[in-house]
Amino acid sequence: MSTLAEMLRTTTDLEPAESEWLHLLVGDWQLVADLSFADLVLWVRGGMDGWRAVAHVRPNTGPMVFYDDIVGRSSTRSRAAMLDNAAKQRRMVAAPVPTVREDMSIREDAVPVVCGDRVVAVLTRHTNLTGGRTPSRLELTYRDLADSILRMVATGEFPSPSAPTGMRRGAPRVGDGVIHLDGDGVVRYASPNAVSAVHRLGHVGDVVGETLAKVVADLATESGRAVDESLAVVVMGRASWRTEVETANATVTMRAIPLTIAGVRTGAMILLRDVSELRRREQELLTKDATIREIHHRVKNNLQTVAALLRLQSRRAPEEHAKAALEEAVRRVATIALVHETLSTGFDETVSFDEIALRGLRAVVEVATREHHVDSRFEGSFGRVRAEDATALAMIISELVQNAVEHGLADRDGTITVGVERRPADAGDELRVTVTDDGAGLPAGFRPGMAGLGTRIVTSFVQDLRGRIRWEPNEPSGTRVEFVATLRPVGPR
Repeated sequence: MSTLAEMLRTTTDLEPAESEWLHLLVGDWQLVADLSFADLVLWVRGGMDGWRAVAHVRPNTGPMVFYDDIVGRSSTRSRAAMLDNAAKQRRMVAAPVPTVREDMSIREDAVPVVCGDRVVAVLTRHTNLTGGRTPSRLELTYRDLADSILRMVATGEFPSPSAPTGMRRGAPRVGDGVIHLDGDGVVRYASPNAVSAVHRLGHVGDVVGETLAKVVADLATESGRAVDESLAVVVMGRASWRTEVETANATVTMRAIPLTIAGVRTGAMILLRDVSELRRREQELLTKDATIREIHHRVKNNLQTVAALLRLQSRRAPEEHAKAALEEAVRRVATIALVHETLSTGFDETVSFDEIALRGLRAVVEVATREHHVDSRFEGSFGRVRAEDATALAMIISELVQNAVEHGLADRDGTITVGVERRPADAGDELRVTVTDDGAGLPAGFRPGMAGLGTRIVTSFVQDLRGRIRWEPNEPSGTRVEFVATLRPVGPR
């Protein structure tokens, strides 16, 4: 199924600004469908079919009309006449009689969508009349609010280009609570959920008949909490914006939608949602993340202290073998500390391993080379890696690079290249890493199981990563080591 952008591009000749206007409308029309208890369909002119449906939304507050997907369909002849009439008259037009669809009695309205001084589309509202009961005050109020918004659509006053975007989770919806304000900011109607949200903030007494701005300002002052500068604009309904009110009892997010006639504000609709539990969980996650980062930071500091002590001990060691062994231990501890340092600056238990690999490669080359010049190259990308795999990978690469410098390039200049390829697999991403040098090559009779401590460390960590490793000569000279590892799933970020 094509996206709205694709359908508008292929079906219409709208200007970019007009297409964006329709995107704004579709991005915010769920609240109109919920207030109307009705399906909404967006129609545009195009091709030989007259009118074509390019978007459709169903209500969350009542029975739907269209069970199947109608996006991409052309209008019927009778509906096309209503769409033409709405576009020509630039006002809401109702079908003369309800239609019958699958044993449902359906009332249809058509509303022109105006952008600037041009009708760019027509929106139809399809209300299921089956049931026949007397509507409640809530339903009547919601439908009046929906009619007000649709009249604004017909005059180009809705949606608002300044509508809030990119704010924190917890955007209020119609089902969370609705307050209808008059032009002076006095509450004309409040849904039961809205009344409950205001009471949870700490207000005692009626909500209807009160000035919402005064109620909220008094609660914010009593709580002693910081007040968002957008609060007054929202609670008075003066602009289309969102804010949050936090007291000692609860946190409520609010969104204002000014209601206008010919550009004059006549009132506002305020959507409210109690997000206390959502904010509590977010705070717990933030606290947990901060604690984990602090743990990684302290582990890194402790490992650096251990490395410093080992370095001091190596300087006092009388034998060269002991001195070399202690220096190797310093390098290995520093490699693990580098992983924890990277984890301490992140927001989850994964790291971008390219940074660790590059820093580790350069550190080994700089420390290990004294008499000969050794270049290092890094090709490919590791991507993000879980903390459990990062330490093993860092140790493997550090040991392989150290071996290449210490044995393959001990008496000559050369280059060490670390190449990596990552691809998805059934049990987790498969990582294929090669470490090559153009040095002396493998010694005669080389067997990994009989090699030194570094090779045995590499073999052990490769097994932990559910992988395999092999050493082979590199052409035209040197050594090529390739290992394959299966990484744990990182998960969505």
